[in-house]
Amino acid sequence: MNADQILAEIRETNLSYLMLAQTLIREDREQALFRLGISEDAADRLASLSPAQLLKIASTNTLVCRMRVDDDLVWTLLTNHGKGSAVGGIGQLHANILMAGRHQEAA
Repeated sequence: MNADQILAEIRETNLSYLMLAQTLIREDREQALFRLGISEDAADRLASLSPAQLLKIASTNTLVCRMRVDDDLVWTLLTNHGKGSAVGGIGQLHANILMAGRHQEAA
């Protein structure tokens, strides 16, 4: 993958994320704050963006979203394929609880 392809992927990811964020915020604000891991102010700003503004922001060469899972324990819970695996198991529940607590700390 060359640099132009990477930049195109970043722009596409940005646009997808921004559109998803707006949809989530407009449909269920509280759920969006939790799922996106954003503040009330960020949600207000995202919800108010026009389509032209979305496209302009999306066209930057920097990702506008970030990986929320930056903890080894959460990654272990999400990727554990043994007993209590993350897919429908207690590991997924535990990971969600940990990430929800981090959302509360950030807010």
